[in-house]
Parts: sequence; structure tokens; C-alpha cells
Amino acid sequence: MKRHNKAYFYLELKSHDLMMPHRHESRRIRVLLPRDYASSDQAYPVVYMHDGQNVFHSSEAFSGHSWKTIHALKKNPDLPPMIVVGIDNGEEDRMHEYSPWKFKQTQLPPGMVLGGHGAEFAAFVMEVVKPFIDSTYRTKKDRAHTAMIGSSLGANITQFTGVAYQNQIGQLGVFSSANWLTRDDFDRYISRNRIEQPQRIFIQVGTHEGDATDRKLMYGNMRQAYIDESLLYYQQLLRAGVALDAIQFVIAADGIHSESEWSKHLPNCLRFLSEMW
Repeated sequence: MKRHNKAYFYLELKSHDLMMPHRHESRRIRVLLPRDYASSDQAYPVVYMHDGQNVFHSSEAFSGHSWKTIHALKKNPDLPPMIVVGIDNGEEDRMHEYSPWKFKQTQLPPGMVLGGHGAEFAAFVMEVVKPFIDSTYRTKKDRAHTAMIGSSLGANITQFTGVAYQNQIGQLGVFSSANWLTRDDFDRYISRNRIEQPQRIFIQVGTHEGDATDRKLMYGNMRQAYIDESLLYYQQLLRAGVALDAIQFVIAADGIHSESEWSKHLPNCLRFLSEMW
């Protein structure tokens, strides 16, 4: 049996603070490098993940459970080497940043407004973060080797960015989309913007979705709402020009709205998105 020293299993995690032009403040991003990054001159595909606080370590994750991204890459050696970029959310501004439109399909108190700054946040990711990553690290810069993954509202901004920046993003991971918050606006947007470039898209939703925040925002059956939104997104993609065999759609029995669930599906998501890498 071949033995490896501890360094063989070590994945380096680097941290940077980048200025957000539209907010005049900095935002932390962290970069997980492949095991052989320092010992090679190879360029790597890049996966951008939203809610960066939840991506790497359970100790700082909102739910107390991370995506276990490091574990997924270590325990699935069939996955190609890749760089993973976790972009922190804006905490109290998360709902504003992750939606390009104001929430409409909700039961917000009169005068309360949420959402509407997603286009600016997407521009930060694609026009500030991505160029920084491409100039700082050895990356494969083309769209065919650029992926984005998000969950819940992070899935919403992933869906939007995948359309708005389709010339730069070739793969999307959309987990538990909460697009019922701005359903009509996104439907109009994607119907007017055909996806001309080939994309691979992994969609996951559980049958037991919904959390405390959802109960404050929506009427009706939360569990069904999440399933309906993922089904609608699947249909929207097909109408927009995405090939049937370029979409993998997973409905997880008893799946809940948490990183503890999404982490179970991350290896298969990465496997599907990276098939052409």
C-alpha cells in the first residue's frame, strides 16, 4: 500500500479582502487550492460558491454544518483538481444582495422592502472577484472551466448570474432555489435572454424544504413551493435553449433546507459539472 506524508492530504486555503465598488467596503473571499498546486505549473478550473462562510468549516457556518467542500474533494479522488472560491455573504444584507429584484411573492409587513441589489453583486463577482482570481492564481479562464454554485437565495443569484454572464460561466449548481420570492421577474428575464452558450446545470431540491425565515416570508405550502420552483427552473432552462442531457435534476426524498443536506449532493454536483474538464 502506497503511503503519503501529511502534506499530500493538505489543501491550502487562502483569504483575501476585495473592495466592492457599489458598497465602498471590502468583502472576504477564500480560495481553496488543489493539493498539487504548489508543485506544478498546471492551470485549473474554478468553482465559485456563494455564502462563503458556510463553504469550508462547520465552526463558522450559519447552520453549524458546512458544505464540507474540503472533505468532498479529498474523499472523491475521481474529481478533477479544481480551485474553489468561497465568497462571503453580506450577512444582514444577504437578502438584498442575492436577489436582482425586490421580493414580491411574500407576506412582508407594509413598507418593508427586501432584495433588489443582485445585479450589482453579480457584477462584483464577475467583474472584480473573477478577474482577481484569474490574475492571482493559475486558472483556466474560459467559460468551459468556470462554475458557480449556490443554495437557497444563493441559488437565486446563481440562476441570475448564469443568464447574465453566460459568456463567462459554463456550469451551475442550483440547490434549493428560493426563486418563488421573485418568480415573475426571473421568468420574464430568462424568457427574454436565450442561453446561446452551452451550459451544464445541476439542480437539487428536497421534499422537506423550508426554514424559519421562509415561514416569515411566504404563504402556503413551503415544501411544495420549493419543488415547484425547481421544476419551473428546469422548464425555463429547456425553453431558453439548454440541452436536456446538460441538466441533472435531483429531488431528494426527505431532503431539508440545510448545508447538512446540500453537502451530501456536492460530490455528484461537482462530478456532473466537471464532466468535460
